[in-house]
Amino acid sequence: MSYQVLARKYRPQRFAEVVGQEHVTQTLTNAIEQGRIAHAYLFCGPRGTGKTTIARIFAKCLNCTGGPKVAFDEHDLRCVEIAEGRSLDVLEIDGASNNGVEQVRELRETVKYAPASARFKIYIIDEVHMLTTAAFNALLKTLEEPPSHVKFMFATTDPEKVLPTILSRCQRFDLRRIPAALIVQHLKRIAVDEGVKVDGAALDAIARGADGAMRDAESTLDQLISFCGNEIVESDVLTMFGLAARGALLSLAEALIGGDLEGALRQLDELARNGKDLGRLLADLLNHFRNLLIYQVSRGDLRLLELGETEAVTLKQQAGRLSAAALGRMLEVLTDAEGRLRDAVSKKILLEVALLKAIQARTAIDLDTVLERLHALRPQDDREALGPPVSAPTGQAAGASRVAEAAPAGAKTKAAALPPAAEAAVPSLNEAVAATRAEANASLDLGTLWSGLVEAVGRASPFTRSYLVRGLPVSFTGKTLVIGFDAEFAEYIPLIDVPRNHALIQTKLMELGFEATQVKFIRVESPSAPRPPAPALAAGAPPAGSGAPATVNPPPAAKPVRSKATKLDPADFKNDPLIKQALEVFKGTIVEVRG
Repeated sequence: MSYQVLARKYRPQRFAEVVGQEHVTQTLTNAIEQGRIAHAYLFCGPRGTGKTTIARIFAKCLNCTGGPKVAFDEHDLRCVEIAEGRSLDVLEIDGASNNGVEQVRELRETVKYAPASARFKIYIIDEVHMLTTAAFNALLKTLEEPPSHVKFMFATTDPEKVLPTILSRCQRFDLRRIPAALIVQHLKRIAVDEGVKVDGAALDAIARGADGAMRDAESTLDQLISFCGNEIVESDVLTMFGLAARGALLSLAEALIGGDLEGALRQLDELARNGKDLGRLLADLLNHFRNLLIYQVSRGDLRLLELGETEAVTLKQQAGRLSAAALGRMLEVLTDAEGRLRDAVSKKILLEVALLKAIQARTAIDLDTVLERLHALRPQDDREALGPPVSAPTGQAAGASRVAEAAPAGAKTKAAALPPAAEAAVPSLNEAVAATRAEANASLDLGTLWSGLVEAVGRASPFTRSYLVRGLPVSFTGKTLVIGFDAEFAEYIPLIDVPRNHALIQTKLMELGFEATQVKFIRVESPSAPRPPAPALAAGAPPAGSGAPATVNPPPAAKPVRSKATKLDPADFKNDPLIKQALEVFKGTIVEVRG
């Protein structure tokens, strides 16, 4: 008799023997016992998790002698025929090679005939997503209203490619990746039955390499028995998979947590020279830091993790050495590297840079924290005069390393790792505000006040400033600043006239010494048309923070003149730091530059 591979030899023959899919087998068991058997089923899930196996067992339950029933006799002739694939009433069809309209038409012709000997005629179509759209459409009517003696069972690894009209006519069951612990238990039973000695570390490595697929794990064990004989150790498995030993992985993680860049690079070099799969190494490292974060956030709840005893001990030791924010930043660096690894020319160099960035991300802090610390270093009198520190503008924050704080979904990503240029610019933020306040106490005309306001708004919101520069001050009387837009730019009024911009402008006016002010946006005639001079403001500039208006001299009697928009130089526009940062963040390109 020819040799039978382990994946076929130990293939489950009953629902009770299926590993890790109890949510599916229990539902089908209850359906059989209650007589609630549908006409079409769809089994979805990764490879090697039991889709076709469950379909075959379900077919045995339906067509066994005296069925439908779950507790069928394995030696029943009909069940043996189904298990061996020679039943006339259970037809297994490969959807990849029988995916055309003609094959579906043949199926539609055969479904009308009664089963040869069993209760039901069952069609098991594997990889059903490979059917063409025309073939799916040809199957729709038959699938929705098949003869009472026909049952359809579909299996697919890619349910997203199955037409919604097909999905709506089936009962769908999603199979899960099998946990590593269950794979290890199953492999232990096989090893005992086969008389093979396999150490625990080797079984863990096999389960890790199988990535939740039982068939992959059984095939690997079969190959290892051929390679090693009756005794298998961890090094044999690591050589076959190209995996790093668990100890080496934990040691590399320890180097990253401790900030030992030299040690991390040496370990990476050794693993690469030994032929380890760098992509798999990065995935395992990413999973380890994910476990650290989950362990820390859950306060040590190991039920959320799939860990061996040794790894659990290491996790407890490492989790207390980093904050959740630091772990989040390191995870983001490793996740970004994983996304770019596939297209990298040199995977080793990319991984080396990722390790460097991960170590730097441990101690990185955001710009708001830097500003708070700088503000705290000022003398007490200066802090009271200046008020709270000004947040860094978008352009300066973008100049810092963009490493996100670990935060809930929807929270804004903060910048970190302040570069020298931005560090030098930080003190000037509060100084600029103080200077602007000082100017407000002097005698100003409306144009000078407007320039100061536009500059202050621009530091907080460059986008709001881009609207203001197209307007012009009309008047500032009775604590109301009127801002006008001529006909050419009237379309900007509804964009800027929103509560958020009102609050921003009022805040900046208050910083300039004008409290309790209101803002009004109007449309004015073209600048070329005559316009009455803006009324003068009351004399006597108040101190900053007072409620009285500042001294503002009236503008000249001549109609206000506003410079026309000049044509933008595309080269200067593309070299603008803010534009460069926006292109980098949104991965975009400049299509057109308009004046």
